[in-house]
Amino acid sequence: MDLTAPGTLGTSAALGTLGTLGTETPNERTAELDRMPVSELLSVMNAEDQTVALAVRDALPEIGTAVEAITESLRRGGRLIYLGAGTSGRIGLLDAVECPPTFGTSPEQVVGLLSGGPGAFVVAVEGAEDEPERAVADLDEIGVNDKDTVVGLAASGRTPYVVGGLRHAAARGAVTVSVACNRDAVVSRYADIPIEVPTGPEVLTGSTRLKGGTAEKMVCNMLSTASMVRVGKVYGNLMVDVRASNDKLVDRARRMVVQATGADPDTAAEALRAAAGHAKTAIVMLLAHCTAEEARQRLEKADGDTRTAVGRD
Repeated sequence: MDLTAPGTLGTSAALGTLGTLGTETPNERTAELDRMPVSELLSVMNAEDQTVALAVRDALPEIGTAVEAITESLRRGGRLIYLGAGTSGRIGLLDAVECPPTFGTSPEQVVGLLSGGPGAFVVAVEGAEDEPERAVADLDEIGVNDKDTVVGLAASGRTPYVVGGLRHAAARGAVTVSVACNRDAVVSRYADIPIEVPTGPEVLTGSTRLKGGTAEKMVCNMLSTASMVRVGKVYGNLMVDVRASNDKLVDRARRMVVQATGADPDTAAEALRAAAGHAKTAIVMLLAHCTAEEARQRLEKADGDTRTAVGRD
């Protein structure tokens, strides 16, 4: 069945009955939620949240496969593209916009597409998630291609916008990844790498901004962070490509140079000034005993990998 055909994607016959999904099932532990004392309510929410990390743990093999695909895309000059609607789309967009300040990526390198457009981040655009053609248009607007990896996020696992986007991305040659919070998800059928994190019934029935959203955030954290580590954006556990754009980050960059090189704070600060505030360049300067320009050349030859640039790979 062509789920992107007009009048098809929104039908229960195509997507299955929503009420049968694990994320839509009433949670027996919270049947009296509206009568619980606050302390009990918070305790049960905390207990339910603890199950999310275990569900993510079970999906680590698939997450690892996705990391390798994303890493290869980034190395080839491609992109990590998140695609989603509602809470899922906002989580993808949030992860995307945090990458430039954290890892020094360009805004085009990690992209978040939210059904209904960027404005839907703060004001919900009802019905946007039911239109797969929106995803086609959004992906065409950024020129999705065979160098990219597209990650479709759908807590329910059946969002038409995400299904349509995954199908279109695949047709353009991109690697496709799906993230769902139910087993046997519809989106899994349209992904090269399906990731399923069954989080079960929500504390508030059907509100997947809770456990479902937490699971998606955890997966996105892993996908972007591990991929950036693999492409050399990290030295040890230091975010050496961080953009020192405020006082806090300037201080963090100095402390990173101290930690990575063993230099005293004044020497680190001096190296940072010579490196135009770029911690990675300053670290290579001090470890390789070279000028800022020589450090930049070393990094360019090493494809940005600090260990290789200083001969410690």
